[in-house]
Amino acid sequence: MEPTKLPSNERLEFLGDSVLNMVVAERLYATHPDSEEGELTVMRARMVNRKALATYAKKIFLREFLLLSNSAAQAAEKGVDTILADAYEAVIGAIYLDGGLEEAKCFVIRQLTSALEEGTLRDENDNYKSALLEYAQGNGKPLPRYAIVREEGPDHDRTFTVEVSLGEGLSGSGIGKNKKEAEQAAAENVLALIERRKSEPDAGTVSL
Repeated sequence: MEPTKLPSNERLEFLGDSVLNMVVAERLYATHPDSEEGELTVMRARMVNRKALATYAKKIFLREFLLLSNSAAQAAEKGVDTILADAYEAVIGAIYLDGGLEEAKCFVIRQLTSALEEGTLRDENDNYKSALLEYAQGNGKPLPRYAIVREEGPDHDRTFTVEVSLGEGLSGSGIGKNKKEAEQAAAENVLALIERRKSEPDAGTVSL
């Protein structure tokens, strides 16, 4: 007897992704009336990226309710966050179909608020480079340019300093134990500079 073939969640993921982005965009629009489009885009990216969605999924123990094929189960051991993020979007899609937009909004906002209050969205794994790229694209600015300006220390314990620039005085630097870490730190500092410029128009280059 052949095992029953269950339908994929991909269609629900597609629907849930659209609902999630709309709900988060509406929430940010209402709670950040002074933020421009690019800033809102950066904030939304942080709240709906794979890492964030996996965080929400873990809070509701979604992993315990996943029915995976053998191949998917093996893949989950290496890429569990991706599988959890997709499943979480599917849950949102299912809630939308079952209870409508208001129920889906309540679910998303409740999860989002809880994660923000606990500080689980912003950590060392935040992809500041992606957020900075989205800001540049959303505001018609040149793409970020990264350059290593200093390498210090012995080969087994190197420290890198990287500078990033978007033009128009938007530049910053960051330090890390490898190139990627330094680039992330530099991008994070430029994003902080962008936020500070709203209240301090004369703010210039920032470094860490």
